Amino acid sequence: MKRLLFVFIIISLFMGAWTLSAAASEKPDYEKYGRIATAVVKEDFPGEDVVEYQYTGRQKVSASDVTDSFTFQVNEAGKPVTLIVKVTHSLDNKRTLSLTVEEKRG
Repeated sequence: MKRLLFVFIIISLFMGAWTLSAAASEKPDYEKYGRIATAVVKEDFPGEDVVEYQYTGRQKVSASDVTDSFTFQVNEAGKPVTLIVKVTHSLDNKRTLSLTVEEKRG
């Protein structure tokens, strides 16, 4: 009986560790579009430092399309510039449909 309990505990520990490692290895589905947004900002502001980057959320556009928004803080000639990058893409085929960059004033 003790041996059966011991085996059950060991199996439970392995299953828990496997589930935890599988969950930790999954990346957020917006990560790809964050890399695209970062590349666009770096292209628009070459040589300038991206000080801050934040995923600001997802908005549903249609049944299969969504817009992921990102906020960037960039120093341009020593002055802070806030940029909003919106990437609209399809959840079905994972392709980018459009990308917009807006400078936030004030």
